[in-house]
Amino acid sequence: MTPPRGSKSWLAHWYDRFSAFNVESLFSRKRPIGPPRTVFVHEPLPQEYLNSKGKVDRSHVFNSNQIITSKYNIITFIPRNLLEQFRRIANMFFLAIAILQFFPIFSTIAPGAAILPLIVILVITALKDGYEDFKRHQSDSRVNNTQVRVLEGGGWKNPNVTEGKSKTFIPKMLPKRSKSAKLAQPPIKSTDSSSSSSSSIPKPQYDLDQEFDYHGDDESSVDAQVKPHWKTSCWEDVKVGDFVKILEDEPIPADILICATSEDENIAFVETKNLDGETNLKSRRAVNSLSHLRNARECANPRNGFHIQCERPDTDMYRLNGNVTTPYSGTSSVDLSTTLLRGTVLRNTGWVIGVVLFTGWDTKIILNSGGTPSKRSKVERQMNPQVLINLGILAVMSLVCGAVNSVLEQHNYPLGALWLYGDNQSDNNPHVNGAITWAYALLTFQDIVPISLYISIEFVKTCQAAFIYFDSEIYYAEKDQATLAKSWNLSDDLGQIQYIFSDKTGTLTQNLMVFRMCSIGGKAYRGNEETTDTVLDKDPAKSSIVFDDVIPVPTLSARPSGSRLAFESTERGPAAEVAAVGDSSEHFTDSVLLQDLQDSSRNWTDHEPGFTQASALNGFFTVLSLCHTAIAATDPETGHVDYKAQSPDEAALVRAAADAGFVFLGKDKDLLLLRTPRSADIERYELLGILDFTSARKRMSAVVRRVDGGARDGGNLLLLTKGADNVIFERLRPGEEDLKADTEHHLSEFANNGLRTLTLAYRTISAEEYESWSRRYQQAQTALDDREQLVENVASELEQNLHLLGATAIEDRLQDGVPEAIADLKKAGIKIWVATGDKMETAIAIGRSTNLVGHESNIIIIRGASSRPVPEQMANALDRFFPEHSAEIEKNSPPSSPLDPIPLQRVHTGVSSMVGLNNGDRPGGFILVVDGAALLEAFADEENKEILLRLAILCDGVICCRVSPLQKALVVKLVKDGLGAMTLAIGDGANDVSMIQAADVGVGISGEEGLQAVNSSDYAIAQFRYLKKLLLVHGHWSYARNGIMILNFFYKNIVAIGVLWWFQIYSEWSANFVFDYTYVLLWNSIWTIAPVIGVGLFDRFMDSRTLMQVPELYRYGREGRWFGLNLFLVYMFNGIVQSAIIYFFIAYAYKTTSARQDGWDVYINEFSTVMAISAVLVADLFTGLTSTAWTIWLAVFILIGIVVEWLYTIIYSLLDPNFAVTTLYGNTYYLFHSPYFWFCLPLTFLLSMAPWYLFKAYKAGFNPGDLETMQYLQNKYPNTDLSRFSRSSAFNLLSLSNPAHPQHTPMTRRDSTDDWNRPSDDAESIITIEQPSNLRSRPDWRSCSRVDMSTGLASVDRGFDFVTEEHGVEMRRVQTNLSERKAKKHGLLGSHKRSISGGSKSDKGKHALGVLSLPRAFSMKRKPPPS
Repeated sequence: MTPPRGSKSWLAHWYDRFSAFNVESLFSRKRPIGPPRTVFVHEPLPQEYLNSKGKVDRSHVFNSNQIITSKYNIITFIPRNLLEQFRRIANMFFLAIAILQFFPIFSTIAPGAAILPLIVILVITALKDGYEDFKRHQSDSRVNNTQVRVLEGGGWKNPNVTEGKSKTFIPKMLPKRSKSAKLAQPPIKSTDSSSSSSSSIPKPQYDLDQEFDYHGDDESSVDAQVKPHWKTSCWEDVKVGDFVKILEDEPIPADILICATSEDENIAFVETKNLDGETNLKSRRAVNSLSHLRNARECANPRNGFHIQCERPDTDMYRLNGNVTTPYSGTSSVDLSTTLLRGTVLRNTGWVIGVVLFTGWDTKIILNSGGTPSKRSKVERQMNPQVLINLGILAVMSLVCGAVNSVLEQHNYPLGALWLYGDNQSDNNPHVNGAITWAYALLTFQDIVPISLYISIEFVKTCQAAFIYFDSEIYYAEKDQATLAKSWNLSDDLGQIQYIFSDKTGTLTQNLMVFRMCSIGGKAYRGNEETTDTVLDKDPAKSSIVFDDVIPVPTLSARPSGSRLAFESTERGPAAEVAAVGDSSEHFTDSVLLQDLQDSSRNWTDHEPGFTQASALNGFFTVLSLCHTAIAATDPETGHVDYKAQSPDEAALVRAAADAGFVFLGKDKDLLLLRTPRSADIERYELLGILDFTSARKRMSAVVRRVDGGARDGGNLLLLTKGADNVIFERLRPGEEDLKADTEHHLSEFANNGLRTLTLAYRTISAEEYESWSRRYQQAQTALDDREQLVENVASELEQNLHLLGATAIEDRLQDGVPEAIADLKKAGIKIWVATGDKMETAIAIGRSTNLVGHESNIIIIRGASSRPVPEQMANALDRFFPEHSAEIEKNSPPSSPLDPIPLQRVHTGVSSMVGLNNGDRPGGFILVVDGAALLEAFADEENKEILLRLAILCDGVICCRVSPLQKALVVKLVKDGLGAMTLAIGDGANDVSMIQAADVGVGISGEEGLQAVNSSDYAIAQFRYLKKLLLVHGHWSYARNGIMILNFFYKNIVAIGVLWWFQIYSEWSANFVFDYTYVLLWNSIWTIAPVIGVGLFDRFMDSRTLMQVPELYRYGREGRWFGLNLFLVYMFNGIVQSAIIYFFIAYAYKTTSARQDGWDVYINEFSTVMAISAVLVADLFTGLTSTAWTIWLAVFILIGIVVEWLYTIIYSLLDPNFAVTTLYGNTYYLFHSPYFWFCLPLTFLLSMAPWYLFKAYKAGFNPGDLETMQYLQNKYPNTDLSRFSRSSAFNLLSLSNPAHPQHTPMTRRDSTDDWNRPSDDAESIITIEQPSNLRSRPDWRSCSRVDMSTGLASVDRGFDFVTEEHGVEMRRVQTNLSERKAKKHGLLGSHKRSISGGSKSDKGKHALGVLSLPRAFSMKRKPPPS
């Protein structure tokens, strides 16, 4: 958290400010959010909109619809890129050194040659950055040039003013695509509601650019360009106030107000998973006063003028307020239900015509995303202080040389020192030579900060990106997509990730719901293993259960008109006996269920043993096939039934009923049509009412009446209900305890297998009871005070004394390998948080199926918008579950509310309370679930953020649900800034862009939600499971390689600088070179560059197979073991020691007696060349010794510098002085004939290597860690599976595929008294892991808990989930229509009254038989056990 003021020195404070310098803030134009706007259509702009020059005032000029996510343009590329590169302190140092050499007195080489290396580095880095940004420009261009239909002609002119687009050269460099490929042609159908006769329906006319969707008498006489029409245009050309036409399955280009749609009552359905992650469709409606604008002619008619007033653009994805005013209809309200937001996709709707309200950066999805950040890797950020240390050492060395040299010259000059002859000039005397020596020393020791380091890093990281790209194991052949590194400089960050933030929809799941199991009448049907995973056969006759009786099926239109189906009175043949339910859907088959269904089709008597189960089967599938809001459409040619539902859950349930022979055939007004497996007739049910699903009710009910059941119906109605088990169980009638216990047992089994459960029930009600209840319900709906509570109370009155039918289990199909990947990432010690826009129940269910929420996990729920403040909920959670960490919170906690305290209770579980002492040590750990409303309160101030962060990191995982894209980014920043942890965000939709950009590393998945996430990401993968190898192998390798490479860079340079430094003692501290300058010049470019690059490319401290099998080894990267200040100091100290050994051993060896055979004393270049050769030998081989795997390539890179130096020494010594300036002519003659040369090289090498080698030998032999142990096992047993040494996961994956043999290995939970901000220690060591001696069964669900801190109630979570739109437009429309028809037919129910109040309760139950299509009445009696 933020440290207290005054805790840092001024230097540290300055450095923090420098490190936090944000380059993009200088180049990203701040777009202020404009004022509330008014959009004029066929109306002139008011005079007050104009300024004194007659032009529209800037405040009323709207943003264009062009979106640019790239960082650079032609103008800003050079200055911005240079600023980004000069954030590296080393580059600033190199520039200063190069400038210094432009002064002749300090020049060691030509000034141009001095600055050339820096220019090369800057140019190469700029080219790499430019290429990366060029790809962003291409992605932006593809989005901006997507086609949409915009109104043109007919005198239409948009009076609203939009700013111009930014110019870019990218479109000219992209290949052209035909417009027909960009924009799908719509189906041929009428869009003019005024045409009632099929003969008068005009056929829309199309070419590549124009569409006419109306019939005109004078078409032939009017030029096509003048007539109103829809013209294809680019998204970036769409302006505020334009009319646009969107067709089914097309994305929405801007925030649009709906004028008219192709569906009944102007309803439209949109898919919003790109915004909020929810897979269920949302219903939207047109503004009633604009519903006549159904074609281009009406839209272009100047008499249809209006204006729209809207609030200013904001980031709230769930709120939009405005109004539209027309001359004839007055003012109508505008809200989110009448708006299509950019990023959504039109579904199940033929077309929509709308007016553009917000464009570009004013749209909600773009407001929730940030600008493209300039990311730097953590290793690069850590290098800056290390470079500063080296610069400090250089400064000290230079000052010492300058000061001592000045003192010695002033002392020796009066004594007549020969080497000071002539030092009496104004610019050359003992008093000023100290400063000159200081500058010379800067040049002499400048290699302490190697200029080749950064270009080497860029080269190595580029190669590492190529390694990732060419890895076949993370290549997705189905889409021909390789894993792509879009930001090459972040490869080492992949090896240090501590927190992963993941989206749910499309990232963890496939958006595919599959019906897996069910429990009916206390009997579980688990599906056939050999068929449950197969895809539905394309042949309709093979795609469902087929019965012996041939049942004719009425043909339905392939496309429903609105929400209704058009029926044709034709009969289908045997091929359509049971229609296929979608070609891509999973098919549920159970041989036992099939036999039971066939048995249930015969006539049963009340006392037969199979009667109860037959009744339950019939009732179960009747509820599934009728209690929903799905739309059915049958292809008249193939007979395939296609169910289109707002929720994939509903579609899966209805498909499962159809697989069982209960085929929902559609709805004709209020009549639900159903075909059952035993009846030759289509059964018709009148829909009387719907009690819709909400997150508070957790259930949905439908009231129906069989209209063709005959007199045996007795006028009874059916209440069909489905919902959460705890909600249904508490509403069951007495006497069903045994059935409830069996169902409860099956529900626990389903939940333990990661399935999402739903419980089904029904009851019969009399006409009088329903009529009386309906009046009360209508009164509650129109109440002014406490309407919601009154409606819930009245609805609950009807949903009582239910008959339990059974339960369903649906699998939200995960991406391949997701559970295994998450389990292994958790073993690696990475904490995984899920941030999704989905509802809480959905998020928790996915958490269970993905191993994020274990079966022993205790769920803590924090809700916003409740009676208890969020800070109070969080403080109570800390106090109750982690009391040892709540002391600091208590003294700063807000005053208790009048509701304090809420006791924690267990409801409807029948077991003892789980709330008590030492809750923080519960073996299952804790999972925190927070909704978006709670995050709003938690982010309100710093204290609340600290409490949230403290609570979150004490939990094993966090699930954030119902969060906006901006909140996702804030959650990432909370952890990133609050803990300083390395974060990774992964997602696949536009709603994940902010989160991806906020994290240290952003990963985009090329999924079903477009490429927005990929375009903004640093890495693009095709499947979530590839993240495992990307982190555990490539990330870990890259971090280890880069860390060792950089440390060796500093080390090898300190060796050379050290030799030069020790020479200053014997050269009057004159800053002269001890060996020939060419050896210094080529030190970083030839002699020692190859080994460090070889380590960066080819070192492999562990095989990829071992890293994948033992994820715990990732902690070496997560904990920063491969690079840091401590290792830097160790390597620097080692280099200093080795330089001293090399210099003093060789210097004194050559000083004792002459090394020459003729007795002459040695020349300085003779023994200094030995030092140079020895230094290269030691530096290169030491670099090799710090690596682990000596492959052939690494050996070549290590030895090449040594070989080249020897060859250079030989050739350079042979050069005649008349040919080139040289001081080493003939040097090899003396070296190669001297025993000192041949003895000094091996002795200095052995003495220099001994300390490091002995340390490694001790570490491996006497104090091995996990790494050394696994390296030994890997080498000793190369073909052994080492995964048995990995920590057993809390959730054994084998049990998913084989529920009959669950396995579980206990885990030891870390001490909860650890420092609260410490990273997860789940993967501390694998050496001391206790291997399971015996297997025990999976824990029972009663060992875990679910506590809602907003109410204090605790319950058991069995994975219930059901997703649908709450209070949606479509549901309100259905309920309104039912209410209106009910009012029109008031008293109609009385004509059908046949009171049964005089009968017994069992008689009432028996009358349900006729409604449920069984031949005789039934009561839900338990089947007696066999004798």
